[in-house]
Amino acid sequence: MTNRRTFIAQAGLISAGLALAPELLMAKTNKVAGLQLYTLRAQLPKDVKGVIAKVAQAGYKEVEVYGYSKQNGFWGLSPVEFKALLTQHGLTSPSGHYGMDKLLETGSMDEVNDAIAAAKVLGHKYVTMPYINIKFRKTAADIKSIVTKVNTAAAHIKKAGLKMAYHNHDFELISVEGVTLYEELLKGTQPGMLDFEMDLYWVVRAGNDPVNWFKKYPGRFSMVHVKDMDKQDNKLNTEVGSGSVDFKQIFANAKLGGIKHYIVEQENFKIDPYVSIAQSSKYLLNNLLS
Repeated sequence: MTNRRTFIAQAGLISAGLALAPELLMAKTNKVAGLQLYTLRAQLPKDVKGVIAKVAQAGYKEVEVYGYSKQNGFWGLSPVEFKALLTQHGLTSPSGHYGMDKLLETGSMDEVNDAIAAAKVLGHKYVTMPYINIKFRKTAADIKSIVTKVNTAAAHIKKAGLKMAYHNHDFELISVEGVTLYEELLKGTQPGMLDFEMDLYWVVRAGNDPVNWFKKYPGRFSMVHVKDMDKQDNKLNTEVGSGSVDFKQIFANAKLGGIKHYIVEQENFKIDPYVSIAQSSKYLLNNLLS
């Protein structure tokens, strides 16, 4: 029988264990599966409420949004309405992809301000730049200009209480007049100002090792897109764990990279998309994050 003295001793041991290894508890708590909603871009405009319900049913706890506009909101829902929908299904949204062409073209902060307003309603940590049109990145001088404008936007976003992040494709890793956009962004921005959302598929497809980037710029990669590569055709995606990306080696170095959010994305399918996202979620949780 447990008496008061035994109970206190046991409680003390438990408390000591928690004090010694809080990072283990945090790691376990934080390791949830996220989904970039662009994965379901064909389905969302037809039934946003039904799609979000199915995302939650597939085992996801986080979603990353895309495609916001002041006129149409998120597939016809205002930020407040969309936030309520996420809450209804136990989902949070740490990040969103927001277009910033006006920033790159003229230096205008209008789109950035719209993104900040939506991000605050949804409870984002990050306002993420998802893509840079080729017309803005043709020369080394263009790349220098991009870095300058990204720094300005990052400072503006930080002042609003959020953080800017950058999501890559493969073109950032291709040399333009002797420089690469990815390297210049990493070198030319401060760790406290700009984080990176590494799309693992695109880095591998470009012939790079994600872990080498973690080693060179530790702690900069707060998010990753967990996107697998088809074994027969590297231009295609496949369900996480079914392709050729060595996620286990990459995630073994997650602490070095600074990864906090694991966000599944798939751009093309050979099977039903809802079956696909459930399969990817299950593999991510049971084989990579357990």
